[in-house]
Order: sequence, then C-alpha cells, then structure tokens
Amino acid sequence: MTSEQKLPVQAIKCPASRRREALLQLAAAYDPAQQAALSAAVKAMYNQPDAQWDGLWITIEAGQLVSAIWVQPLPMNMAQLWLPKELSSERSVHTSALLRAANAWVNVHNIRLCHLVLSPHAPASEALLVEHGMQRLACLEHLTVSSKRRLMMHEAIPLSLQPLSEFSQSEQLALLAAVGQDSLDSRPLRDVLSVEELLAGFYQQDSHAPQHWYAVGYQEVVVGVLLLAPRPAQGGWELMLMGLTPDWRGKGLGRSLLNKALELAQQAGVQEVMLGVDDANVPAKQLYREAGFVRYAQQRLLAWKGGGKGGGAAK
Repeated sequence: MTSEQKLPVQAIKCPASRRREALLQLAAAYDPAQQAALSAAVKAMYNQPDAQWDGLWITIEAGQLVSAIWVQPLPMNMAQLWLPKELSSERSVHTSALLRAANAWVNVHNIRLCHLVLSPHAPASEALLVEHGMQRLACLEHLTVSSKRRLMMHEAIPLSLQPLSEFSQSEQLALLAAVGQDSLDSRPLRDVLSVEELLAGFYQQDSHAPQHWYAVGYQEVVVGVLLLAPRPAQGGWELMLMGLTPDWRGKGLGRSLLNKALELAQQAGVQEVMLGVDDANVPAKQLYREAGFVRYAQQRLLAWKGGGKGGGAAK
C-alpha cells in the first residue's frame, strides 16, 4: 500500500473510555430542542451496564474520534437513531460507515422499529438515509396554540373524562386499537407497530404518564381517548393523542374534545398546547386551524423496519 492509499473507514463499537466524547459529538449535531431530548435519553441510561451501550458506534482517524451514531434502545425491542454530526463532503465516508454499522446492528438484534425524526436542518439528508435502507413513515407538522382558545360550538356536547389508569390493560389496549382503526395518521407506522408497542411508546414519551391520560365518555359510552403530557422544557403541554372510535366520528365530538383538552391545560396554569399531526391527516389539520393552532416546526419520521408483525393503532 502506498502512502497515498488509505484503508476504508470502519465504524467500531464505542469503548467506554470514549463514550463521553462520542455523546458530546452527537449533541453537537442537534438543535436545542433535540439536544434536550438526547440529554434526557442519555440520563436514562446512566446506571445501565456497558452492554446496554452496544449500539453506540464511532469512527476514528489518526487516533481522533471523528464521528458517532447511537442506536438508543427503547421498550418493546424498538430503538431511536441519533445521527452523527454533519461532516464535509470529503469526510462523508464516516457518516456512511456509521449508518451501515447501525443498520447492521439493528438487523442483527432484530429491532422491530428503529426510527428518527428529521428536521429541515438535520445533519444528514433524507436521500442519504433512504440510500441506507430507511423508509419515510410520515411528515409531521408541529402546531401550537394558546390554552385560552376555543372552537365555536353550535351546541355544547357534554363529554366526561375518566382516568385511563382506572381501566385494565386489556381495556386500554382495546380502546387504543379502536381509536386507531382507519386513522389517517402515520399509516405505515401502524402497519409495523402493535397496539402494545404503541402504548409502550406513549409511556416512553411521557414521564408523568398516566397522570393526564383519559378515556372519553359520552352518553354513558366510552367513545375515545385523550392523552396529554406536560412538556416543561417547552413551557406547555403536548396533546399526544386525541381520538374517537369510528362510530362516534363526524358528530362534533372531536370539536368538543379539543376544547376539553384546552380547558384542562388552562385550568392547570399551562399557557401553550402543542401537538404533532401527520401532514396527510387533512381533517385533523383543518380542525386545528379552526382552533387557532399555528405551525412552528415540521419534521419527517423515518425508520428501519425489522421483522415481526404489527397491526396496532396510531394517533
């Protein structure tokens, strides 16, 4: 080999001695909001054995750590991918090496779904991720509104809320499955995730769960579900899931339920309510626009999809 020839870049599992350096590299790749989410993910792993960091990969050149990628383990054999810092075109081979290593790791461990959220200013292009086997699952619009806003109603519809924790697990799963039936949100995702995996994902996203989670009642029948989650870092609450079972859609209950969610937030002293909605869900987007929601961000959800059967529900 001549002095001008170089060995191909190889991604290696990050040794414990370089873990902090690798995580700092990852943090540098993200905007403040995503840095906060990465920090929370890392903190949740503090007391985990080294084997749990098996999905952290790095590339090294001349003894220096150049780039890093992390497959963060999640419940139900799922994972989230944290992308490397954007590199110059001359060093993009490091990014490709890391993506190949992460994809292979996901396949070897039969991860059901390894996802990432890609913002318009993400460190890697969607084309590059698709080139390495990722599939686009959804385009999400993130909306926000003052908790003081309300939808106009010709006639008030009296809905009741019962803590979801008062229902058995089987009842909760059946309700989520019914709400997800024929949903317009993230259909490719629902083809992968079971309803059990969906519920586990909501718990993973909400450290206060199920404190603000409710089953929705109307005329002594359970007709839907409402999941709210405090987001102190963003200064508000997130409406994680608001849905009705098929028989009760198109009757004005959705408008009343959204008003109920805003009312709960206002009563708790929360100023802003935020949510994410699939760009393909035109009826939901229209409802939120009428309520005064405005878009503050847009993201794309991509994933490597593993084996096994899904068939669950989604928002």
